[in-house]
Amino acid sequence: MSDTTDDPNIGPAALSEPLRRAIGERYLTYALSTIMHRALPDARDGLKPVHRRILYAMRELRLSANSRFRKSSKISGDVMGNYHPHGDQAIYDAMARLAQDFNVRYPLVDGQGNFGNIDGDNPAASRYTEARLTAIAETMMQGLDENAVDFRDNYDGTLREPVVLPATYPNLLANGSSGIAVGMATNIPPHNIAELCEACLHLIKVPDARDDTLLNYIPGPDFPTGGTIVEPREVIAEAYRTGRGSIRLRAKWEVEDLGRGTWQIVVTEIPYQVQKSKLIERIADLIQTKKIPILADIRDESADDIRMVLEPRAKTVDPELLMGMLFRNSDLEVRFSLNMNVLIDGVTPKVCSLKEVLRAFLDFRREVLVRRSRHRMARIDNRLEVLAGLITAFLNLDRVIDIIRYDDDPKAALMYEDWSRTHQSSIPRATDERDYRSPLAGVDMDALVLIADADAVATGVLAESDDGTRTVPHSYAGRENGLSDVQAEAILNMRLRSLRRLEEDALVRERDALMEERAGLEDLLDSEDLQWARIGEQLKEVKKTFGKDFEGGPRRTQFAEAGEVEEVPLEAMIEREPVSVVCSKMGWIRAMKGHIDLSSELKFKDGDEGRFVIHAQTTDKIVLFATNGRFYTIPASNLPGGRGMGEPLRLMVDLPNEADIITIFVHQPGRKLIVASTAGDGFLVPEDEVLAQTRSGKQVLNVKDGVTALCAKPVAGDHVACVGQNRKVLVFPLEELPEMMRGKGVRLQKFKDGGLSDLTTFAMSDGLSWHDPAGRTRTETDLSEWIGKRAASGRMAPRGFPRDNSFN
Repeated sequence: MSDTTDDPNIGPAALSEPLRRAIGERYLTYALSTIMHRALPDARDGLKPVHRRILYAMRELRLSANSRFRKSSKISGDVMGNYHPHGDQAIYDAMARLAQDFNVRYPLVDGQGNFGNIDGDNPAASRYTEARLTAIAETMMQGLDENAVDFRDNYDGTLREPVVLPATYPNLLANGSSGIAVGMATNIPPHNIAELCEACLHLIKVPDARDDTLLNYIPGPDFPTGGTIVEPREVIAEAYRTGRGSIRLRAKWEVEDLGRGTWQIVVTEIPYQVQKSKLIERIADLIQTKKIPILADIRDESADDIRMVLEPRAKTVDPELLMGMLFRNSDLEVRFSLNMNVLIDGVTPKVCSLKEVLRAFLDFRREVLVRRSRHRMARIDNRLEVLAGLITAFLNLDRVIDIIRYDDDPKAALMYEDWSRTHQSSIPRATDERDYRSPLAGVDMDALVLIADADAVATGVLAESDDGTRTVPHSYAGRENGLSDVQAEAILNMRLRSLRRLEEDALVRERDALMEERAGLEDLLDSEDLQWARIGEQLKEVKKTFGKDFEGGPRRTQFAEAGEVEEVPLEAMIEREPVSVVCSKMGWIRAMKGHIDLSSELKFKDGDEGRFVIHAQTTDKIVLFATNGRFYTIPASNLPGGRGMGEPLRLMVDLPNEADIITIFVHQPGRKLIVASTAGDGFLVPEDEVLAQTRSGKQVLNVKDGVTALCAKPVAGDHVACVGQNRKVLVFPLEELPEMMRGKGVRLQKFKDGGLSDLTTFAMSDGLSWHDPAGRTRTETDLSEWIGKRAASGRMAPRGFPRDNSFN
């Protein structure tokens, strides 16, 4: 293939590259952008770019904690226009989350208006709400004006924005973070600031502290919605050591006594990030479907606080058992998946341990301290230079006034004037009006200069050598013995009212204080121990300000021991009572209290009549077998009461319209059933295997091509008796039938015409019984004429056998 890149007529669009490389490079670019600029937080300030830009934009709008509120639309508009060129709705949603005290442990935005609630309702539109920074958010930005962090150009190069905020506390762990990037995700729980500061202080004191030791200061997360952590300490320690794990969190509840032996359960705290409305809907669904039959009702009595009331079915219910079932079947217990995947130094994604996250924050705080100290030193040096010039001006006041008054270019004259010898000291105060008009009258000028020199040496403006020569120190001098540009400018900008004696004293005091501060900063920058001591003092101040005395400062999430919730059998939750299950011909089913007479007349809807009536207990499982070969299971406790006509069976199970119920019976564990189709095929199946766990039932007997299921009867005896539609009876040993879980089965009886009409199982020693047309029970003990092999044709039925070809 010839190289076409040298052809000037071929543009870049005509060049080609392998699709795999092209897609790989572009997808990698997208992945890195998502990881670094959207999904993962920075380990230093714990913020994502959108949150950082929101806080910085609010600072630029001067929305401090004590200022007035501004419209959220204004804030999101400034963020979008100046720093974050994305959708304003996404920016507003991010800002609203920073104001939600149920999502953020320490809110960074103080919202006014509807910012959403724990029920899951969305915030009002940005034009209706207002916001400003919180006090704790302001501490996140202390030092931005002191070169504490680097700044970079915004997206269009017109403004500058901070790369990271100089956070004064480990915000990453304090407020947590979550996000999904490309190929990685993060999920960090919130913690208590006071505990975090204590852990940082210990890490400063013992840099090689073990991860397990830090758990003495940070026992676990501190969620804004409270709750109770029931995870063992060793599991939490392993999660913090590896950066990955899960923590079980339960709702906080208590039993409220209502008197006379009655009680109710009140839930006062729900797990983190669980919407209360959806939680209540889930529990109400459990009540409606009777999956927790010992729970009668749930009410939401919440106002500003959480108050969910759970009513038991009876006062004899065990509260621990009831809550155990709710923990297992609802979000009253959740697992928080911990994944501390963060950006180290804002660049490298890494899954960090608790110690690594705290160490990244402390190293960043030391960097901020050094940068702020150097910035302060530069400011002090600049001010000292100005003060030196001002003091020189006060010591040479007449000369300065002459220069300013008569010179054409006073600034240049001040800069090139030789100030190595002081011309004038502070003017002696006049004692009368004449002296005031002529302040130098009668004054010995040589003595005045000597006095001035002495004052200059005492104040540090002049330096005295061993031979008695007095000169201006280099740090206070301008060009050679003149003033610097900064000093000359400061003198020219000085107000006349500043020319009083007290002002000169104030300048000297300020100079001395700044020199002392500068010496302290030099010591700080030269000593690592002093730096860590200063960081420790800052952390103690943060702990004091936002600790237990701060609103919302005390720990909210508590700890408790609890094992895994085990599955509780349905029978253990239901009070055992006798019922009579009634099912009509049209499929309406109900459960009447007590065991009624099976032959008694019952009321049904017009045009309907009774079909099945069986005795059961409320703890029983009712099994239905349909013509489509499927078994359906309904707990007796879930059946409607017997006061009305019941409910349609097809509303409780997914029974097709073309299928009909063949039989209904009470499940008995360990029993075996014999199932058969109208084609004369069948098999044995354990009754435990036919129980269905869903509404759609369980397919056991396979039928097709016009064949339907015929019967499902409990096995009792050692022989099987079959009767066909041709009235031929066949008896064969039960052992010839296979036991199966599902299938078509094997041939029971051979038919030339028609199919199977009925079958039964019996003990050969007891004989085969049936009801004759008169209703009398007949038993045939000599069955040698009808005994044969399975799948044989059989012989005509005995005399007196029912005309409907049924053994019932």
